[in-house]
Parts: sequence; structure tokens; C-alpha cells
Amino acid sequence: MGRAVYLDWAATAPLCEEAARAMEPYMVPGPNNFPAGSNANSLHSGGRAAFDALEKARYSLMRDLGAKRPDEIVFTSGATEADNAALVGIVSACAEKKRRAGAKNFVPHLITSSIEHDAVLAAARVLERTGCEVTVLDPDRQGFVEVRALEAALKENTVLVSIHMVNNEIGSVQPVAELAAIARDAGALFHTDAVQALGKMRIDLDALGVDAASFSAHKIGGPKGSGALYLRTNTPFDPLVVGGGQESGRRSGTQNVCAAAGFAAACAASCAMQELEAERLRALRDDLYERLAEFPRVYPSVEVERGSRDFAPHVVNVCVEGFESETLILRLDMRGIAVSGGSACSSHSLDPSHVLKALGISDDRAFGSLRVSLGRYTEPEDVELFMAAFEESLKGI
Repeated sequence: MGRAVYLDWAATAPLCEEAARAMEPYMVPGPNNFPAGSNANSLHSGGRAAFDALEKARYSLMRDLGAKRPDEIVFTSGATEADNAALVGIVSACAEKKRRAGAKNFVPHLITSSIEHDAVLAAARVLERTGCEVTVLDPDRQGFVEVRALEAALKENTVLVSIHMVNNEIGSVQPVAELAAIARDAGALFHTDAVQALGKMRIDLDALGVDAASFSAHKIGGPKGSGALYLRTNTPFDPLVVGGGQESGRRSGTQNVCAAAGFAAACAASCAMQELEAERLRALRDDLYERLAEFPRVYPSVEVERGSRDFAPHVVNVCVEGFESETLILRLDMRGIAVSGGSACSSHSLDPSHVLKALGISDDRAFGSLRVSLGRYTEPEDVELFMAAFEESLKGI
């Protein structure tokens, strides 16, 4: 086995140098780590220092994400919590607001899409079991949620629309600003899971017009177990995690200052290099799609034109007839290549990808899906090593 090649960046990114440096002061063991190891809610000098560091991270994220106020950034344990909290918290608060206004039998309506991350779809199912009406929109064959589909689905009782910015399996970039404007014109709020967009394209939350957005640190080289929920000022919200009232009462629990510092540093670094990195990765993406399509029985899951900005620069997805994803992944792994078959969050599922099925791809073909995802440390040499290993792995079909 030659040099290991990591091509699973959409699953997680290796810890970046900037995040590691930002977290270093908080990783010192023992009682001498004062004030860095203090609780940010304590009144003593150590607590105040920790609080200042937490707020510095919050301000940094506010600037990089295009929020208007620092208190619009709520630290969470990751994007799954942020997605769950956004859907359940906003729908619950909006429904209660309507009932207090006199609509005692009000039934809230949520709209989402069939290609969302499982963190959104599972939360939608929970809401449905508690009486919420849920509409799930199917995308077109290329993985885009159509504006007219949302317009047709909106109702008088629609309180929230949740559509992601970038699909984590095929990379389709959704027209979030346009979708959010349509939702808000109809009186509904709009949430977007922006996890795969962060660091790959410019995000200006205020300009996008969304009311809520979810982010993850580890997708951009920050620490795992850290994320953020953006809540536009005055957005109705019932907290999912309750207790001591931290994060302005919207997410209780002692904040992880170390993780917040690492998240902010990783975000600042990825946003600073974002434009050049996107251009570089786009070229690698296009090369991969072109070369993979030359193999018989290897089919791109979506048609991505060279240079296209309609798809994220870091995601390549193909279906390989004659293989199941697990077999191909393990064959590549034996040759030092790390890739995935789709969303790593559900990688142990025996079912074909719900995203590919929503595109109309047959189960037989979807079982052979392969996602190759690129990142900051991916080099042309990695692509060459992958292609050689891929060709060797296909022998026998």
C-alpha cells in the first residue's frame, strides 16, 4: 500500500493548523490552566476571561457568516443539534404564537425536501408525529428544489421552510435566497442547513434573507462536537436544550470555549482562502468527473458541466454498476484510499441513498454509489493515486 489518500472531506475535514493553535491554550491539563480552563459563566476573573474568549469567537463567526448581531450566533454541539433545534424550536414557537393569538386549533405546516440531511428529515418526522403537517418536496433530476414547487406547496398555515444550501451527497447548490424570499412573502420563516456550503462559497446570512441556519465546525477543519445555529433577531424559537439558560436562553449547558475558539479560527481560515480554494477544487472535481466517466459501467449521478457553480466544488458522485458501495470502498481502502458511499452520517445503513432515490436513480444503481470529496490538502497527485487504485479495484466486474 502506498501513500494514504484522504478523499472523504464531505464527511469530515482533518483538524487545521489554525484551529489547533486556537485551542492549544485550553488543552493544558491540571490546575495551572487558569483562566483558560474556567467556566465562561463564572463571575471570577477566570470566568470573565473565558467569557471574553467565547464572545470573541462569536463575533468572529458573526463577521464571517454575515450575521448582523453576535447574539444571533448560538453555539451547539454540532449541526445535527442545530438542525433539530431549528425545526422543532421554530415550529413549536410559531404554533404557540398562533394559538395565543386566538387560533386554538392551529396546526403548523412545515415544508422541506426529500434530499435533506437526515438530521432535518428525522426532525420533520418527529414533528409530524406530534401533529405538525409536513410536506416533502422532490427535487428535479439534477438535485435542485424548484421555486415553483415551493410556491405550490405553501399554505396559510405554513410556518417554516427548511431547504439546505448544498447537498452533501451530490453537491447541488440550492437557490436559497430565492426560496427564502418566496417563503417569507407567504408569511413563513426559512431555515437552511449550510454545513456543506461553509468554506466552499461566500455566505452572507443577512443578504440571503434566511431566518435560521445550521453550521458544523468539523467540516471545515474545526473540532468535532461543535457547531452553531444562526437565529435572526426576533425569530420565534423554543429552546430544545433547557437548563441554566446559557446562550441567551436558547441553548443551555456550559459552553465549550475551547471548541468555539477552534471553530471560529477554522471558519476565519476557510473563508479567507475560500475563493482560490473553490477554483482549485473545481478543477480537480471536473477532472475526476471526466476521467471516471471514461470507465464502462461508471455513471455520474448528476451531470456537472466543467466549471459549473451550480454544484459545490468539492463533491463528486458516481454510480458503479456491478459493485455495492461497501465492496468498492473496502477495495479502495486496502489501497490506501479513503472515500465514502454517500453521507457518512448514515454509512452503516444497508438501504440505498435516499438522495439518489429522490433523483429517480434505481436501487440497483444507487447501491453502487461512490462519493469522492475534496478539501484543503487535496493535491493533483491524490487524484492520480485515486484513479490508479480505482482502476485496480474495478478488475473482476
